Amino acid sequence: MTVDVEDYFQVSAFENHITREEWASLPCRIEKNIDLILSMFDDHGVKATFFTLGWIAERHTEMVRRIANAGHEIASHGYSHVRINRQDREAFRNDIIRTKHLLEDISGNIVHGYRAASFSINAENHWAHKELDSAGYKYSSSVYPIHHDLYGIPGGYRFAYRPGGGSLLEIPLSTYQWRGHRVPCAGGGYFRLFPYMISRSMINRINRNDNKPCIFYFHPWELDPGQPRPKGLNLKTRFRHYKNLHRMQSKLSLLLAEFNWGALQDIFMDELGLPSPLSGSEQTRMVAG
Repeated sequence: MTVDVEDYFQVSAFENHITREEWASLPCRIEKNIDLILSMFDDHGVKATFFTLGWIAERHTEMVRRIANAGHEIASHGYSHVRINRQDREAFRNDIIRTKHLLEDISGNIVHGYRAASFSINAENHWAHKELDSAGYKYSSSVYPIHHDLYGIPGGYRFAYRPGGGSLLEIPLSTYQWRGHRVPCAGGGYFRLFPYMISRSMINRINRNDNKPCIFYFHPWELDPGQPRPKGLNLKTRFRHYKNLHRMQSKLSLLLAEFNWGALQDIFMDELGLPSPLSGSEQTRMVAG
């Protein structure tokens, strides 16, 4: 179970309507939504990975600490949600190092994981995996092996692999193989769009037929149907962003109740070479108290 910790105005679909310079002046709703998520996870005994923007962490430090103190994994989502295909290699390197150190300083935990903005590791920028490895990350969950107009590596690996034979583990978002096609079942807009029973069936088949965990994600703003709505959005963007927001909480509650969920660093502990138990141990806790 993973959460991409960004607010409604930070999504890539809004970048032509809301500039980064405007972010600080907009009403931030992240704390309320994160508190709801933490409550839902606690009710169902779920631990998760929170891929957190550095921009959010700097402004909501106590929120990040609440997440960490509840036993969840803090991981990096980059500093300000810039897609990798809009960064050169040096800018990307600086971004991932800066955000890793920032999140570690705030949470007191070692940051092992990274997720690119909009799953923007693709066939043209595999060098990003080498930079993540060099920066001290143990894994990435940045590849969606589907065809999409904004991201994806069609035909890419469906399950965890080590890019280029390096030590970094890439953990792709989950897809269901059906009649030669890959159907997204990793959450986000697809989860809001599909009837719950279809998502449930695909996740079950990944667990049983492939004998693999499902890598699921969602955003805090997806639980917030009352969020402000920018003007000038086209029909496709409005559909993708707002479709079925009012149903998300009830569908997510069913999902949390029906399956066993864990943080990525716990599920892939052996592959990552992390000692057990992780919680409170010296290898994950950098500071005491």
